[in-house]
Amino acid sequence: MNMKVKIAGVEFKNPVMTASGTFGSGAEYSEFVDLNQLGAVVTKGVANVPWAGNATPRIAEVHSGMMNAIGLQNPGIDVFCERDIPFLQQFDTKVIVNVCGHAPEEYLAVVERLAEEPIDMMEINISCPNVNANFLAFGQDPKHVEELTAQIKKVAKQPVIMKLTPNVTDIAEIARAAEAGGADAVSLINTLTGMKIDINRRTFALANKTGGVSGPCVKPVAVRMVYQAAQAVKIPIIGMGGIQNAEDALEFIMAGATAVSIGTANFTNPYATIEVIDGIQKYMEKNQIEDIHELIGCVK
Repeated sequence: MNMKVKIAGVEFKNPVMTASGTFGSGAEYSEFVDLNQLGAVVTKGVANVPWAGNATPRIAEVHSGMMNAIGLQNPGIDVFCERDIPFLQQFDTKVIVNVCGHAPEEYLAVVERLAEEPIDMMEINISCPNVNANFLAFGQDPKHVEELTAQIKKVAKQPVIMKLTPNVTDIAEIARAAEAGGADAVSLINTLTGMKIDINRRTFALANKTGGVSGPCVKPVAVRMVYQAAQAVKIPIIGMGGIQNAEDALEFIMAGATAVSIGTANFTNPYATIEVIDGIQKYMEKNQIEDIHELIGCVK
C-alpha cells in the first residue's frame, strides 16, 4: 500500500505534516511524537530578525476552536539556523521552513539565508501585513501575490509553497496568482480573521482586537477553498484548517489536496498527527485502496 506523495520533486513518506505555528520547530513535541513518522515538520514562521510578537492577552477560546494574535513571535533566522535546523536533521522527515516578513526585502533576506541550509522546502506566509500597502496582507491582492512569488522564486534554491490567506473574496484568483508567479505549490487555509469581546471586562478578549480563528469551526470553509483552488490550478495543494482526525484529513485529500497539515489539534491532542497517519492507513486497508493517489481529488 502506497502512502507516499511527491510535491515539486520532494517525496514524502505520507501526506501528513504539521501546520506552521502549532508545533514549534519539532523539539517541543518530540517527547510525544516520533518525528520520523511524519511526512514533514513545518516550522513556526521565521523572520530576518527576532520578532517580539503582540501584546498579551493573545489567545482566546471560541466555540469549537481558538483565536490567536501571537504576532509571529520568533527568534530570527540566525538562532533558527544555529539551533532548530540541526535538531531537525536528526530525524528521517522532510523539513519545511515557514518564512514571514513585513516587506518583500525581509522575505528575500530569509530565503537567501536558507539557500545553503539542509532544508527541503519553504512555505511563505503571505498573511503578514505589508507595510508598503497600508498593512493589507500580501495574500489579499493577487498582483502582490504574483509579484512576491516571482521575487522569491528568483532567489530560492528550494521549492516554494505559498501559504494563502482565506480572508479574500475569491481564493481561486489568489491561487492562480501564486501559480503565475512560479509557486511550486500552495497551502491553505491560514486562519480566518475574527474578534471576541469579553462582556464582563467590556473590552476585547485579545489585546490586538482581532485574531486568527482556527480549529474545527473553520473546516467546512477550508475544505471548500481547497476544492476551489484545486479546480483553479495545476500545482499541488497542501490542505489544512480544523483537521482533528483521519476523516477530516481525507475530506481535504478527496477535495484535491496532495497533503494535509495538522494545526490546532496538536494543542488538545499532541498525538493527533500520528493518529491521522494511522487512520488514513486503516481507511485505505478497509476500502482496499492500494495507492493514496486514488483518493487525491477523487471528488469532482
